[in-house]
Amino acid sequence: MRLIQFENTNGQRQVGLIEGDTVQVVQRTGSTRELALAAIAAGHGLQDEVLSRGTLPGPDYAELLEAGRVLPPLDHEDPAHCLISGTGLTHLGSASTRDKMHQQKARDESTMTDTLRMFQWGIDGGKPATGEVGAQPEWFYKGDGGIVVRPGAAFPSPSFAEDAGEEPELAGLYVIGQDGQPYRLGFALGNEFSDHVMERRSYLYLAHSKLRACSYGPELRVGELPTDLTGTSRIVRDGQLLWEKPFISGEQNMCHSFDNLEFHHFKYAQFLRPGDVHIHFFGTATLSFADGVKAQPGDRFEISLSEFGAPLVNGLQVREPSFAVGGVKAL
Repeated sequence: MRLIQFENTNGQRQVGLIEGDTVQVVQRTGSTRELALAAIAAGHGLQDEVLSRGTLPGPDYAELLEAGRVLPPLDHEDPAHCLISGTGLTHLGSASTRDKMHQQKARDESTMTDTLRMFQWGIDGGKPATGEVGAQPEWFYKGDGGIVVRPGAAFPSPSFAEDAGEEPELAGLYVIGQDGQPYRLGFALGNEFSDHVMERRSYLYLAHSKLRACSYGPELRVGELPTDLTGTSRIVRDGQLLWEKPFISGEQNMCHSFDNLEFHHFKYAQFLRPGDVHIHFFGTATLSFADGVKAQPGDRFEISLSEFGAPLVNGLQVREPSFAVGGVKAL
Protein backbone atom coordinates (compact mmCIF):
# COMPACT_ATOMS: atom_id res chain seq x y z
CA MET A 1 0.00 0.00 0.00
CA ARG A 2 1.26 3.48 -0.94
CA LEU A 3 -0.25 6.64 0.56
CA ILE A 4 0.11 10.36 -0.13
CA GLN A 5 -1.07 13.57 1.47
CA PHE A 6 -2.31 16.30 -0.85
CA GLU A 7 -4.29 19.49 -1.08
CA ASN A 8 -7.56 19.43 -3.01
CA THR A 9 -8.73 22.31 -5.20
CA ASN A 10 -10.16 24.02 -2.11
CA GLY A 11 -6.85 23.87 -0.29
CA GLN A 12 -8.06 21.20 2.12
CA ARG A 13 -5.71 18.42 3.17
CA GLN A 14 -6.61 14.87 2.24
CA VAL A 15 -4.99 11.43 2.27
CA GLY A 16 -4.93 9.34 -0.88
CA LEU A 17 -4.28 5.71 -1.74
CA ILE A 18 -2.28 5.33 -4.95
CA GLU A 19 -3.78 2.91 -7.48
CA GLY A 20 -2.05 3.12 -10.83
CA ASP A 21 -2.39 6.64 -12.22
CA THR A 22 -5.24 7.62 -9.93
CA VAL A 23 -5.70 8.59 -6.32
CA GLN A 24 -8.37 6.99 -4.17
CA VAL A 25 -9.29 9.47 -1.43
CA VAL A 26 -9.47 8.01 2.07
CA GLN A 27 -12.80 9.09 3.54
CA ARG A 28 -13.08 11.29 6.64
CA THR A 29 -9.29 11.74 6.87
CA GLY A 30 -7.36 14.99 6.93
CA SER A 31 -3.84 13.71 7.58
CA THR A 32 -1.68 10.59 7.70
CA ARG A 33 -0.88 11.33 11.34
CA GLU A 34 -4.59 11.33 12.19
CA LEU A 35 -4.97 8.03 10.33
CA ALA A 36 -2.03 6.50 12.21
CA LEU A 37 -3.19 7.57 15.65
CA ALA A 38 -6.63 6.14 14.94
CA ALA A 39 -5.06 2.83 13.84
CA ILE A 40 -2.98 2.71 17.04
CA ALA A 41 -6.05 3.40 19.18
CA ALA A 42 -8.00 0.68 17.37
CA GLY A 43 -5.18 -1.83 17.81
CA HIS A 44 -4.71 -2.61 14.13
CA GLY A 45 -2.44 -1.62 11.24
CA LEU A 46 -2.53 1.37 8.93
CA GLN A 47 -3.84 -0.70 6.03
CA ASP A 48 -6.76 -1.97 8.13
CA GLU A 49 -7.59 1.60 9.14
CA VAL A 50 -7.69 2.69 5.49
CA LEU A 51 -9.94 -0.24 4.59
CA SER A 52 -12.28 0.48 7.50
CA ARG A 53 -12.75 4.10 6.38
CA GLY A 54 -13.13 3.29 2.71
CA THR A 55 -12.08 5.31 -0.32
CA LEU A 56 -13.67 7.34 -3.10
CA PRO A 57 -12.31 8.06 -6.59
CA GLY A 58 -10.04 11.09 -6.52
CA PRO A 59 -7.88 13.28 -8.77
CA ASP A 60 -5.32 12.27 -11.37
CA TYR A 61 -2.00 11.63 -9.63
CA ALA A 62 0.21 13.16 -12.30
CA GLU A 63 -1.86 16.34 -12.28
CA LEU A 64 -1.47 16.63 -8.51
CA LEU A 65 2.30 16.32 -8.81
CA GLU A 66 2.46 18.79 -11.70
CA ALA A 67 0.41 21.33 -9.76
CA GLY A 68 2.63 21.04 -6.67
CA ARG A 69 -0.30 19.96 -4.50
CA VAL A 70 1.33 16.81 -3.10
CA LEU A 71 2.52 17.24 0.49
CA PRO A 72 5.11 15.23 2.44
CA PRO A 73 3.43 11.88 3.20
CA LEU A 74 3.63 12.43 6.98
CA ASP A 75 3.94 15.62 8.97
CA HIS A 76 2.60 17.39 12.07
CA GLU A 77 0.31 20.41 12.17
CA ASP A 78 2.84 21.98 14.58
CA PRO A 79 6.27 21.72 12.89
CA ALA A 80 8.00 21.85 16.29
CA HIS A 81 6.56 18.39 17.01
CA CYS A 82 8.17 16.82 13.92
CA LEU A 83 11.81 15.83 14.45
CA ILE A 84 14.08 15.28 11.43
CA SER A 85 17.20 13.22 12.13
CA GLY A 86 19.44 10.67 10.48
CA THR A 87 22.25 8.16 10.69
CA GLY A 88 25.37 8.01 8.54
CA LEU A 89 28.02 5.42 7.71
CA THR A 90 25.28 2.81 7.35
CA HIS A 91 25.77 1.52 3.79
CA LEU A 92 28.49 -0.84 2.70
CA GLY A 93 29.60 0.84 -0.50
CA SER A 94 31.84 -1.01 -2.95
CA ALA A 95 33.50 -4.34 -2.21
CA SER A 96 36.93 -2.86 -2.96
CA THR A 97 36.40 -0.16 -0.32
CA ARG A 98 35.45 -2.75 2.26
CA ASP A 99 38.45 -4.91 1.40
CA LYS A 100 40.75 -1.94 1.71
CA MET A 101 39.29 -1.14 5.12
CA HIS A 102 39.79 -4.67 6.38
CA GLN A 103 43.37 -4.68 5.16
CA GLN A 104 44.06 -1.36 6.85
CA LYS A 105 42.60 -2.55 10.13
CA ALA A 106 44.72 -5.67 9.97
CA ARG A 107 47.85 -3.51 9.57
CA ASP A 108 47.23 -1.01 12.37
CA GLU A 109 43.88 0.13 13.71
CA SER A 110 45.49 3.25 15.18
CA THR A 111 46.08 4.60 11.66
CA MET A 112 42.36 4.57 10.79
CA THR A 113 40.40 7.81 10.73
CA ASP A 114 37.48 8.18 13.12
CA THR A 115 35.15 7.83 10.14
CA LEU A 116 36.64 4.50 9.07
CA ARG A 117 36.72 3.29 12.65
CA MET A 118 33.02 3.99 13.14
CA PHE A 119 32.23 2.37 9.80
CA GLN A 120 34.15 -0.72 10.92
CA TRP A 121 32.16 -0.84 14.16
CA GLY A 122 29.02 -1.01 12.02
CA ILE A 123 30.42 -3.84 9.91
CA ASP A 124 31.43 -5.76 13.04
CA GLY A 125 28.33 -5.16 15.16
CA GLY A 126 25.60 -3.29 13.29
CA LYS A 127 23.39 -6.34 12.81
CA PRO A 128 23.12 -7.96 16.24
CA ALA A 129 21.08 -11.06 17.03
CA THR A 130 17.42 -10.50 17.88
CA GLY A 131 17.06 -8.87 21.29
CA GLU A 132 20.71 -7.81 21.51
CA VAL A 133 22.08 -4.26 21.35
CA GLY A 134 24.33 -3.62 18.37
CA ALA A 135 26.96 -1.02 17.52
CA GLN A 136 25.86 2.59 17.92
CA PRO A 137 25.77 4.44 14.57
CA GLU A 138 26.65 8.00 13.72
CA TRP A 139 23.58 10.16 14.48
CA PHE A 140 22.71 13.71 13.47
CA TYR A 141 19.94 16.27 13.90
CA LYS A 142 18.63 18.12 10.84
CA GLY A 143 15.82 20.23 12.24
CA ASP A 144 12.09 20.22 12.85
CA GLY A 145 9.20 20.12 10.40
CA GLY A 146 9.94 23.69 9.33
CA ILE A 147 12.87 22.53 7.15
CA VAL A 148 10.78 20.09 5.11
CA VAL A 149 10.26 20.96 1.44
CA ARG A 150 7.27 19.37 -0.27
CA PRO A 151 7.84 17.10 -3.28
CA GLY A 152 8.32 19.14 -6.44
CA ALA A 153 9.41 22.31 -4.63
CA ALA A 154 12.89 23.83 -4.58
CA PHE A 155 15.37 23.50 -1.73
CA PRO A 156 16.30 26.86 -0.19
CA SER A 157 20.08 26.91 0.25
CA PRO A 158 21.36 29.58 2.66
CA SER A 159 23.67 32.22 1.25
CA PHE A 160 26.49 31.10 3.55
CA ALA A 161 26.39 27.49 2.28
CA GLU A 162 29.54 26.17 0.60
CA ASP A 163 27.69 23.36 -1.18
CA ALA A 164 24.12 22.26 -1.87
CA GLY A 165 24.23 18.57 -2.65
CA GLU A 166 21.68 15.79 -2.83
CA GLU A 167 21.72 12.63 -0.71
CA PRO A 168 19.40 9.90 -2.03
CA GLU A 169 18.19 7.87 0.94
CA LEU A 170 15.38 5.92 2.49
CA ALA A 171 13.56 7.60 5.34
CA GLY A 172 11.57 5.92 8.09
CA LEU A 173 8.30 7.64 9.05
CA TYR A 174 7.11 7.31 12.66
CA VAL A 175 4.38 8.44 15.02
CA ILE A 176 4.62 8.18 18.80
CA GLY A 177 1.43 6.66 20.21
CA GLN A 178 -0.35 7.84 23.33
CA ASP A 179 1.34 4.91 25.08
CA GLY A 180 4.79 6.40 24.37
CA GLN A 181 5.56 3.63 21.88
CA PRO A 182 7.09 4.54 18.50
CA TYR A 183 5.19 3.12 15.53
CA ARG A 184 6.73 2.91 12.08
CA LEU A 185 4.16 3.71 9.39
CA GLY A 186 6.55 2.73 6.62
CA PHE A 187 9.28 4.20 4.43
CA ALA A 188 9.64 6.96 1.84
CA LEU A 189 12.23 8.12 -0.65
CA GLY A 190 14.28 10.95 0.79
CA ASN A 191 16.67 13.67 -0.31
CA GLU A 192 18.60 14.51 2.83
CA PHE A 193 20.43 17.46 1.18
CA SER A 194 23.64 18.59 2.88
CA ASP A 195 26.66 20.86 2.63
CA HIS A 196 29.42 18.44 1.65
CA VAL A 197 32.19 21.04 1.26
CA MET A 198 31.69 22.13 4.86
CA GLU A 199 31.59 18.53 6.04
CA ARG A 200 34.80 17.72 4.13
CA ARG A 201 36.71 20.47 5.96
CA SER A 202 36.36 18.48 9.18
CA TYR A 203 34.09 15.72 10.41
CA LEU A 204 33.48 17.99 13.43
CA TYR A 205 31.54 20.23 11.04
CA LEU A 206 29.08 17.42 10.27
CA ALA A 207 26.48 18.92 12.63
CA HIS A 208 26.62 22.26 10.78
CA SER A 209 26.53 20.64 7.35
CA LYS A 210 23.28 18.83 8.15
CA LEU A 211 21.32 21.94 9.18
CA ARG A 212 19.72 22.30 5.77
CA ALA A 213 16.35 21.69 4.15
CA CYS A 214 15.25 18.18 3.16
CA SER A 215 12.45 16.42 1.32
CA TYR A 216 10.82 13.00 1.40
CA GLY A 217 8.02 11.31 -0.47
CA PRO A 218 5.96 11.78 -2.45
CA GLU A 219 4.65 8.39 -1.29
CA LEU A 220 4.62 6.49 1.97
CA ARG A 221 5.24 2.78 1.37
CA VAL A 222 3.43 0.90 4.10
CA GLY A 223 4.91 -2.36 5.37
CA GLU A 224 8.26 -4.11 5.25
CA LEU A 225 10.87 -3.51 2.55
CA PRO A 226 12.71 -5.84 0.21
CA THR A 227 16.23 -6.36 1.54
CA ASP A 228 17.87 -5.44 -1.77
CA LEU A 229 16.84 -2.17 -3.42
CA THR A 230 18.38 -0.34 -6.37
CA GLY A 231 17.25 3.09 -7.48
CA THR A 232 18.60 6.01 -9.49
CA SER A 233 19.78 9.46 -8.49
CA ARG A 234 20.18 12.12 -11.18
CA ILE A 235 20.66 15.84 -11.65
CA VAL A 236 19.10 17.71 -14.58
CA ARG A 237 20.45 21.13 -15.63
CA ASP A 238 18.79 23.29 -18.27
CA GLY A 239 16.73 20.34 -19.41
CA GLN A 240 19.78 18.11 -19.95
CA LEU A 241 21.02 15.21 -17.85
CA LEU A 242 24.07 16.43 -15.93
CA TRP A 243 24.79 13.40 -13.72
CA GLU A 244 23.21 10.02 -13.03
CA LYS A 245 24.17 7.08 -10.86
CA PRO A 246 22.48 4.06 -9.24
CA PHE A 247 22.01 4.05 -5.49
CA ILE A 248 21.47 0.94 -3.44
CA SER A 249 19.76 0.42 -0.12
CA GLY A 250 17.91 -2.21 1.88
CA GLU A 251 19.42 -4.24 4.71
CA GLN A 252 21.36 -6.52 2.35
CA ASN A 253 23.41 -3.48 1.35
CA MET A 254 23.77 -1.98 4.82
CA CYS A 255 26.10 -2.65 7.73
CA HIS A 256 23.34 -1.84 10.23
CA SER A 257 19.89 -3.38 10.52
CA PHE A 258 16.88 -1.08 10.62
CA ASP A 259 16.06 -2.48 14.07
CA ASN A 260 19.48 -1.44 15.33
CA LEU A 261 19.26 2.06 13.85
CA GLU A 262 15.77 2.55 15.27
CA PHE A 263 16.81 1.34 18.72
CA HIS A 264 19.68 3.82 18.92
CA HIS A 265 17.31 6.66 18.03
CA PHE A 266 14.29 5.83 20.15
CA LYS A 267 16.27 4.69 23.20
CA TYR A 268 16.31 8.37 24.21
CA ALA A 269 13.28 9.21 26.34
CA GLN A 270 12.94 12.72 24.87
CA PHE A 271 12.05 11.12 21.53
CA LEU A 272 9.02 9.29 22.94
CA ARG A 273 6.60 12.19 23.44
CA PRO A 274 3.06 11.01 22.58
CA GLY A 275 1.70 12.42 19.32
CA ASP A 276 5.07 13.51 17.91
CA VAL A 277 6.23 12.67 14.41
CA HIS A 278 9.76 11.49 13.55
CA ILE A 279 11.38 11.36 10.13
CA HIS A 280 14.67 9.47 10.19
CA PHE A 281 17.07 9.24 7.23
CA PHE A 282 19.01 5.98 6.94
CA GLY A 283 22.07 7.08 4.97
CA THR A 284 23.47 6.62 1.48
CA ALA A 285 26.53 5.46 -0.43
CA THR A 286 25.94 7.63 -3.54
CA LEU A 287 26.70 11.36 -3.89
CA SER A 288 27.23 13.49 -6.98
CA PHE A 289 29.70 15.50 -4.88
CA ALA A 290 32.00 12.47 -4.81
CA ASP A 291 32.14 12.69 -8.62
CA GLY A 292 33.09 16.36 -8.59
CA VAL A 293 29.62 17.73 -9.35
CA LYS A 294 28.64 21.10 -7.86
CA ALA A 295 24.92 21.80 -7.99
CA GLN A 296 23.75 25.30 -8.85
CA PRO A 297 20.46 27.22 -8.66
CA GLY A 298 17.97 25.95 -11.21
CA ASP A 299 19.22 22.35 -11.10
CA ARG A 300 16.66 19.60 -10.55
CA PHE A 301 17.32 16.58 -8.33
CA GLU A 302 15.46 13.38 -9.19
CA ILE A 303 15.47 10.28 -6.98
CA SER A 304 13.59 7.21 -8.14
CA LEU A 305 13.07 3.65 -6.94
CA SER A 306 10.34 1.53 -8.54
CA GLU A 307 9.13 0.11 -5.22
CA PHE A 308 8.22 3.64 -4.10
CA GLY A 309 6.14 4.76 -7.05
CA ALA A 310 6.63 8.30 -8.34
CA PRO A 311 10.13 9.81 -8.10
CA LEU A 312 11.05 12.48 -5.58
CA VAL A 313 11.86 15.67 -7.51
CA ASN A 314 13.18 18.94 -6.06
CA GLY A 315 14.80 22.07 -7.44
CA LEU A 316 17.45 24.35 -5.93
CA GLN A 317 17.40 28.04 -5.10
CA VAL A 318 19.63 30.31 -3.01
CA ARG A 319 18.08 32.15 -0.09
CA GLU A 320 19.21 35.70 0.67
CA PRO A 321 20.79 36.38 4.07
CA SER A 322 18.16 36.67 6.79
CA PHE A 323 20.42 37.25 9.79
CA ALA A 324 23.34 39.65 10.16
CA VAL A 325 26.52 39.42 12.22
CA GLY A 326 25.76 41.09 15.54
CA GLY A 327 22.05 40.64 14.95
CA VAL A 328 21.27 39.35 18.43
CA LYS A 329 19.67 42.05 20.56
CA ALA A 330 20.19 42.32 24.29
CA LEU A 331 17.17 42.91 26.53
